[in-house]
Amino acid sequence: MKHGKKYVDSAKLIDRSNLYEVNEALDLAIKTGKAKFDETVELHVKLGVDSRHADQQVRGAVVLPHGTGKTVRVLVFAKGDKVQAALDAGADYAGGDELVAKINGGWMEFDVVVASPDMMGVVGRLGKVLGPRGLMPNPKAGTVTPDVARAVTEAKAGKIEYRLDKTNIIHCPIGKVSFGVEKLQENLDALMNAVVRARPAAMKGQYIRSVTVASTMGPGVKINPAKFGA
Repeated sequence: MKHGKKYVDSAKLIDRSNLYEVNEALDLAIKTGKAKFDETVELHVKLGVDSRHADQQVRGAVVLPHGTGKTVRVLVFAKGDKVQAALDAGADYAGGDELVAKINGGWMEFDVVVASPDMMGVVGRLGKVLGPRGLMPNPKAGTVTPDVARAVTEAKAGKIEYRLDKTNIIHCPIGKVSFGVEKLQENLDALMNAVVRARPAAMKGQYIRSVTVASTMGPGVKINPAKFGA
């Protein structure tokens, strides 16, 4: 894959053979975020689990202390008084069957989906649409809950979901380049603490295999995984 001049110049700042301390890695991720927009800083965590086994799944949610820097559009599936409660809490959209029809028609102008438990029969019809995009509400992530208003508030405050991909890697945004090292590190620590606590009991051996941070357009910077004690 051919990279542009900015990427190549940024890569020269990084020693690929080195495992950096967290603050050093974040400083490099910021310095290599040279695009004209405020790049997102992403965390990539390789785990020593086998996601093909149900007892080795790693999935959950955590509220980042400083949010992600992104405006989050929240859609809520609810009925009765909970529709208004969700809207009052800041939901961008709330309703039932009419939203299903819009989504099936190709509308996807939302980032988080929340549902009250009594609406999961309705939401289930969207599994093939929402599932592949990681948008399906899930009790473990706190997005299937009777308290939809609270879920909306948390999503707006910077709650993110983490989950394994098919290669046993978690990919999550932890903020923007403009946040600076201190805020990014607090967000990273919050996410890594949650991932470490989510270690499956059935998992044997080294849990955290590798940790990498990168800005949207920049190269990856490896962090010493031993720092996380797992």
